[in-house]
Amino acid sequence: MSSELRLKKLRGSGGFVMAQVSDDQQRKGNLGGPDLFLAPIGRLDVQLISKYFCNTCEKDYEGGPKIEFENPNEEVAQNLILKERGQYVCTTCGSTIAEYREFQKVGEVGLAKPIAPEQPSIPAASFEQPVVIPTPPPAVNMTPVQSADSTFSSITGMAVYDSNAKRVGIAKQVGIDSSHQVVLVITKNDGSDQTIEWAKIKKIGEIILLGDGSSESSALCKCGFENKPGSKFCESCGTKL
Repeated sequence: MSSELRLKKLRGSGGFVMAQVSDDQQRKGNLGGPDLFLAPIGRLDVQLISKYFCNTCEKDYEGGPKIEFENPNEEVAQNLILKERGQYVCTTCGSTIAEYREFQKVGEVGLAKPIAPEQPSIPAASFEQPVVIPTPPPAVNMTPVQSADSTFSSITGMAVYDSNAKRVGIAKQVGIDSSHQVVLVITKNDGSDQTIEWAKIKKIGEIILLGDGSSESSALCKCGFENKPGSKFCESCGTKL
């Protein structure tokens, strides 16, 4: 495996940096697509950063931004420790270029803390795939979801980024809306809440990355039949979608 460092552009919510990174760091920063992201990589050696761009200043700067960090060593879930939390800050205006969090796993990771009161569970599923609920629970508005095997609660507090690497908010909770669909509720940068369909989540790692919404999702009928994207009527029962 090559250990050669390569100059790469690493994007953040408030700009980007140009830095020498290893193959392993490139894999961490690759969340899908052509761009590399700074948040999953964590803290870089500032000497390896050749320049950065600040969105607030709308200007390039030679050298690296200021890196501020702390080591809370906080257990955020069973056997999951938040070792470091930090941010890259513009040396001129003080704006945040990117934020990151580094975790340490000890054994099998369990439920996030604090553990919410027990709620109806859904089958364990990968965060990277849309969730289909075969038997919807009774219609309620935003019922919180918790699973004993693959808990959704553990993503609470994660930073949420759109497809352009712009931070849009913080994950608040996962729930089921009045249409019996799994959704992610985020607290936006302005403090308001926004509901996002689970199928629009592209990937979840140390951050939550949203897709660009260009791909059509399948049309799920009330009878449970999953139709092709763009279908106007259910192919099974004929109900209008």
